[in-house]
Amino acid sequence: MTPPPARRRRTGANGSAPRHNLLRRGTVRRAQAITTYGVGSLVAVDHESFIVSGLDEADRSWSDREAPRIHERRLERLLGVDHFRLPPASDDDSSDGLRVRRFPLMHSCPECHELQRHRDFAPPPGRSVCGTCEVDLVPSRFVVACEAGHLDEFPYWQWVHRSTDRGSGASGNCGGQLRMRTSGRTSSLRSILISCTCGKVPEVSMEGSFRRSALKDLGLTCRGTRPWLGASVPAEGCGRPLRTLQRGSSSVWQPVLKSALSIPPWSSGRADPLAGHWEKLRKYDDPARIEAYLDAVFDEPWPLSLDEVMTLLDAEREEEAEGDTAPSFDHRYRALRNKEYERLRAGNDESEHSREEEFICETPLGDQSVLEPLGVTGPMLVKKLREVRALKAFTRLVDAESTTDAKEMPLSEKPLRWLPAMEVRGEGVFLRLDEQRLGVWEKAPTVAARAERMRTAHQRVLEQRADDPSRAVPSPATPRMVLLHTLAHVLINEWSLEAGYPAASLRERLYATEDMAGVLVYTATSDSAGSLGGLVAQGEPKRLDLTIRSAIRRAEWCSSDPLCVEAEASGTAGTNLAACHACVMLPETSCEHNNILLDRALLIGTPDDPEVGFFASALTP
Repeated sequence: MTPPPARRRRTGANGSAPRHNLLRRGTVRRAQAITTYGVGSLVAVDHESFIVSGLDEADRSWSDREAPRIHERRLERLLGVDHFRLPPASDDDSSDGLRVRRFPLMHSCPECHELQRHRDFAPPPGRSVCGTCEVDLVPSRFVVACEAGHLDEFPYWQWVHRSTDRGSGASGNCGGQLRMRTSGRTSSLRSILISCTCGKVPEVSMEGSFRRSALKDLGLTCRGTRPWLGASVPAEGCGRPLRTLQRGSSSVWQPVLKSALSIPPWSSGRADPLAGHWEKLRKYDDPARIEAYLDAVFDEPWPLSLDEVMTLLDAEREEEAEGDTAPSFDHRYRALRNKEYERLRAGNDESEHSREEEFICETPLGDQSVLEPLGVTGPMLVKKLREVRALKAFTRLVDAESTTDAKEMPLSEKPLRWLPAMEVRGEGVFLRLDEQRLGVWEKAPTVAARAERMRTAHQRVLEQRADDPSRAVPSPATPRMVLLHTLAHVLINEWSLEAGYPAASLRERLYATEDMAGVLVYTATSDSAGSLGGLVAQGEPKRLDLTIRSAIRRAEWCSSDPLCVEAEASGTAGTNLAACHACVMLPETSCEHNNILLDRALLIGTPDDPEVGFFASALTP
């Protein structure tokens, strides 16, 4: 991040100082406030380090003026909120933007080697320099965290004094001053040396501090601190084991993101005119009783017509699971995808599109039979779409997608009825694979064996990441899923060449369960590469046929072959097979699964077994 010029002091209408006069430390893109630098994450700005503050300061940086409200009814209902808010942003100097706090507080001076809290260096106001040496201070490279989401300073004093009686002076009152220096011999932890001027302990290195039991052996457990909420918020009782992490590690902060496409009848993007009344309205099946309720609650005219209310009620009831037990969050989230798939298949060709309509999906005019030899069917031109991505919570150490009981840390101390989110508009192409041909192909023993190798490797990774391996989520790797995933990647690579879109501005959305076999490739970006019509033009059957054939032909050869196509395992812990950065991998912003579960052999076959490829027979000369 490059910090902007120093912020000018603003004055009010009467010349007085403004209510908030904070230093602007750096800039991030609006989308990064959801995906990379959300609440509770660490942000490095030049030589300083900060943590993004919680949402409890909504009356300031997350005010309606600086953080406009947006709506997506289906996602709001799933997450239990009334609305979403865009991250605060302003083109001028009138906005305070995201609030941050300095963290970690422990700093060292490269000149005098003192290691202490930032304020103890007596830096001049607004600067992070040693008050004695006048050189830039260095934030601690190390922090500690627990799997419940708490974050704390690395216990340097306990680490240095671990050879002494822990019962005496455990608060750090040994009368000495901590120092940190680097021997310069290597770049390993052994070269980072910590000492205390008390003279009671020898100088020790940071080697061994990343062991899982390193802090447990010191008798230290998590205190439950939440520095992103401020010093005034008391620590929670926790007691879980602590892990040492580098400040810039991806394990320090992992967002829990949930997204949904705006589809009819909730695709206008407007505020819900009947918010707060749906629970009562769902109790009524008779239109006459609904009409009576609306008469009692609203003056004429009603916010919506009776027909519109009935349509919305039917849509909500369709997404509710049947049975006596309440559906789980994951089940309801999957129901959102199911409805998107149904709407993408059906389209809305015959509807009269209003100006507020955010979803327009039409059948192409060309002859779709040209796609039959490829096993592709049902292409749809998504001329207009809107996606809302919301930051639900965050985790530390544990990936929320890998376990059923991940400890998700909320974004505020008190429950709020809103969450941060981004809305992106774009266009896309949706296509499906022929179910009959796909069903025969995925039952072939060689196909199932390749997918099983990836599934086993991925399941092993999920169990390693989970706190309790028995609670790890099942791997989604199936022949169908891997095929659709790899097909989406080669299409994105092809369209980045043919249609002029950068690959990072295209994104995949997979529909790959037992009753779904589709993929949506779309532009979902807030910049100029959003909705220009170029991608939709690629969805006409004749052009799509040429694109798929070209993409598959291009996937037949990789510059790393024969090593790539004959690899027994590749990628993270063997979660890929024939896939590498020279052939099918994409920028991480484009992929739903972090570039794993890919195998181009399921598209084209292998030299020893061409029939393992779904498209092999269609491309045979």
